[in-house]
Amino acid sequence: MAAIELKDVRKSFQALEVIHGIDLAIPDGSFTVLVGPSGCGKSTLLRMMAGLEEVTSGEIRIDGDRCDHLVPSARGMAMVFQSYALYPHMSVEENLRFGLENQRMAKPEIANRVAKAAEILQIGHLLSRRPNQLSGGQSQRVAIGRAIVKDPKAFLFDEPLSNLDAELRIKMRGELIALHRRLKSTMVYVTHDQVEAMTMADQIVVLNEGRIEQVGSPVELYARPRNLFVARFLGAPPMNLLKGRFRSGETPIVTLADGTAVQLPGRQISLPDGSEVSLGIRPEHAEPDEDGFSVKIHTTEVLGAGTIVHATTTSGEDFTLSLRGISRLAVGGAISVGVDPRFAHVFDTDGRSIGATEDWRADYLT
Repeated sequence: MAAIELKDVRKSFQALEVIHGIDLAIPDGSFTVLVGPSGCGKSTLLRMMAGLEEVTSGEIRIDGDRCDHLVPSARGMAMVFQSYALYPHMSVEENLRFGLENQRMAKPEIANRVAKAAEILQIGHLLSRRPNQLSGGQSQRVAIGRAIVKDPKAFLFDEPLSNLDAELRIKMRGELIALHRRLKSTMVYVTHDQVEAMTMADQIVVLNEGRIEQVGSPVELYARPRNLFVARFLGAPPMNLLKGRFRSGETPIVTLADGTAVQLPGRQISLPDGSEVSLGIRPEHAEPDEDGFSVKIHTTEVLGAGTIVHATTTSGEDFTLSLRGISRLAVGGAISVGVDPRFAHVFDTDGRSIGATEDWRADYLT
């Protein structure tokens, strides 16, 4: 196991800088997920940790020792790629042994490591097969096994589940979480899928255009997003945003475009009266309420355990509700929606979260 530290890491391709001075601490034994939209720099950052991309400037340290000048094989990290990258002419066992044999490791040690990895991943019955005789999930296990036999200080995963179908992705997510708990190794995982990030990570790093937007636990980022980008990126369906104006007083109020006044007791918001703000409401925190604001339903998605209702406010803003069970709400009808002030988010015109209470656990943890 090992802690990884990045200090002012930058990456440029000729005159174009794509990673802009990133500082990041990845704790020893953590499962850290780098998440963000395509092109945000997450895979580039991972490849720099692995040594597959040169660092333009800055430092990368593992266990306190600087490693950005070392070749990949000398860093003590193992990488699992999006493509399984298995040698098609070799058996599963030969694929697992190959890297160790190149290091001229003793044969008994190689056999011991291969057997241990096969037991951990439950692929012992596949050792004699060739890659073209494996399913997608089996191929992914072999790719992970090839990393395990190296006994690395840290595992680096570059969207390893993106080639799998939806059902198998869910299963493999659970297997990777169990693997992390069993090995207790430092793991860094890249994905664009925020559901993977929320379900797998100890620590999430949200990236946007080569910069870190926020770092924290999944629940912390969900409950207290630092800005609009994080608020909209984490959560499915994404957070609703309604335009409004702020009014101070003993109880701060945000008045929406249709005149609805949303009270925010206990908030400390330092804005002039009349300031434009955005009120954020997650779909799962919006509920039918006769005293709320009106929305018109235009589509519904029945998922069995819940129903996603897509609607429009009287001011023309899109609004989504996530309701438990199968809803009888009719398309074309109207419904009044209430807002629980504990779960309301306020953003200023620069997209920064303002006035959030510090003790989010009291509201979100049950």
